[in-house]
Amino acid sequence: MVGTEFDEMDRLLQQVSRSFYLTLRVLPAAVRPQIGLAYLLARATDTIADTHLVPLERRQAALREMRGAIVTTAAGRTVLLPDFGELAAAHEAPAGQGSHGERLLLETAGRLLEALRSFSREDRQLVCEVLHTITFGQEEDLARFGRAEAGRITALETDEDLDQYTYCVAGCVGEFWTRMCLAHLFRGARLGESTLIAYGIRFGKGLQLVNILRDLPRDLRSGRCYIPRAALADLGLTPKDLLDRAALSRFRPLFQTYLRQAHEHLSTGWAYTEALPYRQVRVRLACAWPLLIGVKTLVRLGGSNVLDDALRIKISRSEIRRLILSSVMRCPFPRAWNRLFDKAGRL
Repeated sequence: MVGTEFDEMDRLLQQVSRSFYLTLRVLPAAVRPQIGLAYLLARATDTIADTHLVPLERRQAALREMRGAIVTTAAGRTVLLPDFGELAAAHEAPAGQGSHGERLLLETAGRLLEALRSFSREDRQLVCEVLHTITFGQEEDLARFGRAEAGRITALETDEDLDQYTYCVAGCVGEFWTRMCLAHLFRGARLGESTLIAYGIRFGKGLQLVNILRDLPRDLRSGRCYIPRAALADLGLTPKDLLDRAALSRFRPLFQTYLRQAHEHLSTGWAYTEALPYRQVRVRLACAWPLLIGVKTLVRLGGSNVLDDALRIKISRSEIRRLILSSVMRCPFPRAWNRLFDKAGRL
């Protein structure tokens, strides 16, 4: 990728995700363009799926078109870019539903695909594989929740559905991240590739489960429930019951179960950072920051009424700066590094 293309991608990343940009900025140059571009393409397809001002059937068709364009580009062939003008227009201010950055994502999709074409065949294939999984999950999500609305809640059915959802949204990203780093940064390292990939998958699942638990009341009021219906039924609850903050006492045992599951995933993610080559300081820091923010978020969730839609659990920027500084200072010292996760997970 030439410098001007990377600069443009860098500016776009700053607009659509300040939190991920923080992580991306510290990554080694050998993997930063590939991971950054994969993220932008995933955000573009997510923007397509979430553009509610456009009919559901059009969004589903646009997702299929974008996935086909990515597959064709990854194969090294020229592609005729689908027309996303209608979707981009839906993000125009002041009447639009989204941000300026999201509109730019759709308008610059062609340049993103051209950037993908500049990568090696192996890197194109890795990007294609993760985007295939992500867009499959987005299509499944649209099929299930595309017509959901306030007052008519649609829910996942089982824990298996929840596990599949977290894999398609984020677990596959942990797998992609690991495979890309193995290809460019960890060659010759005695890491146990299959174990590291399995840890990376759980890393991603844990971060997504944190998001699900944090966003529960907001999702419920838009008609989406990611807490499985079968698990709720075991407690005599329905998704609609969770709209009442007074239902917390009945819901809490199940919520605590998912908090523990998320913590176990994140703990495995921390073991992932400990398994990385010691010299890969940048990769360890890039992995550590979302894990530390995630486990601190779980602590806050455990002590709040998660059914209260007036509350918004969020780690402040000053806290994030302290986490970053603490991790940078302790990175050279293995024992101090290993204690960071437990410390962040305490009140």
